Amino acid sequence: MPVEIVFETHSWSQDNDQGIATGWLPGRLSERGQRLAVELGERRREDGLTAVFTSDLTRAVETASLAFADTGVPVLHDWRLRECDYGDGNGMPAVQLHRNRSAYLDKPYPGGESWRQAVHRVGRFLNDLPLRWSGTRVLVIGHVATRWAFDHLIDGTPLEELVNSDFGWREGWEYRLT
Repeated sequence: MPVEIVFETHSWSQDNDQGIATGWLPGRLSERGQRLAVELGERRREDGLTAVFTSDLTRAVETASLAFADTGVPVLHDWRLRECDYGDGNGMPAVQLHRNRSAYLDKPYPGGESWRQAVHRVGRFLNDLPLRWSGTRVLVIGHVATRWAFDHLIDGTPLEELVNSDFGWREGWEYRLT
């Protein structure tokens, strides 16, 4: 049986306010992000979720904690759902880091990983998901790399296309993992 996956990005962070590409740094939610996380919970609490999976980075953990506090829905942290590791670029201005993003499709960022490596890492999470969660609806809170992995591995969108496109934030994406 398939797994229905709802994907949401972590809520707005202090680094988002400052135009910083956080990468593998923990990051913290801004006041705005805290309000948006509570709204996420209100939007998804009655959505038939069996579990919430989140990246283990602080900004994603905070999002899940605020959204699903006192709901009884298990929140599980998984490092494989992290953002791309920008290596030496973690914490640098996002405009500067993403100026030449496609150059790092297959070549790792200095001291980090490539986008394809990040997608492959998230793919290992997807491979494991049906082992326990087949036939359920789950929420995943992650990052750009998480969503691109879902778009690429589940929907078949070429990674070359994704790495050259705008992220296009919205309230949730839906996937069906068969």
